[in-house]
Amino acid sequence: MRSAALRAVLAGGLLLAACAPGSPPAVVELPELPMRAWLPETPPKAMILAVHGFNDYSKAFATFGDHAAEQGYAVFAYDQRGFGANGDAGYWPGTNQLVADLRAQRALLAERYPEVPLYLLGESMGAAVVIAAASQDQPLEVDGIILSAPAVWGLDQLNPFYRATLWVTVRLAPNLRLTGEGLEILPSDNIEMLRELGADPLVIKGTRVSAIAGLVRLMDLALAASPALPGPLLVLGGVQDQVVPPDAHKAMLAQLTAEPCTEATYPEGYHMLLRDVQRRVVWEDVLAWIESRPMPSGLAQACGVDIREAGAALG
Repeated sequence: MRSAALRAVLAGGLLLAACAPGSPPAVVELPELPMRAWLPETPPKAMILAVHGFNDYSKAFATFGDHAAEQGYAVFAYDQRGFGANGDAGYWPGTNQLVADLRAQRALLAERYPEVPLYLLGESMGAAVVIAAASQDQPLEVDGIILSAPAVWGLDQLNPFYRATLWVTVRLAPNLRLTGEGLEILPSDNIEMLRELGADPLVIKGTRVSAIAGLVRLMDLALAASPALPGPLLVLGGVQDQVVPPDAHKAMLAQLTAEPCTEATYPEGYHMLLRDVQRRVVWEDVLAWIESRPMPSGLAQACGVDIREAGAALG
């Protein structure tokens, strides 16, 4: 996600609690969503269905997809409705729609490759969508779930003033766009990558207040639903993450009941773990976890350890 847009939404917008009115929009059937695929030259060991973050799109997984394909994995990523090359980019589609799209994409891949293991990988907001889908009564039937810097931030953790601010703003000016210029929050230490995102026309630069409200509702739902997540589960976090507060990450980890559940907290990791300077360490850990091998970083531990304590111990 571009620096300015991410600052606006996950620094400014996410400081506002979602109290927006209205019922969830109906799930609609539209033409196939834009999708990218990174395929190995041989039959894949496993498939990874990747779900991107807020204001980003499927290209977010390009470097990881190339690496995974070289290692024998097939990686698929689609532009979530409301983002990327979709005609409704910039408008919040609703959590129900995002969940339905994820389920549809999973079903398509399972039908195409019925004998190949399938894993879900969600980044930031994409991780929240994965949580919302996987915690439903109807199982997703995947072989494992990977959450990278999941966007989970409960409403009870937010200042009532910010809740009231968004409550008023989303009613009076739902299409007001925020850019967040001037907020000093760094989503990644990979500056070259951030500059490329800034020049990418498919990365949303100005975020509607109504979309911020929808995102915060999704994050709150994901935090509440996380105890219902099934295993195997891998949760990745970064000590340097300036987007999702450590307390929010810790709150989710503390209530996970999935078995088995593994956590890796990277001392030099920022929010965009799969694209940070140390991204290859994360890539290798993810693939090792899928293969049930020890994670090369040596950071694997049972879920629920305080991210700040982990950072102090490892730093």
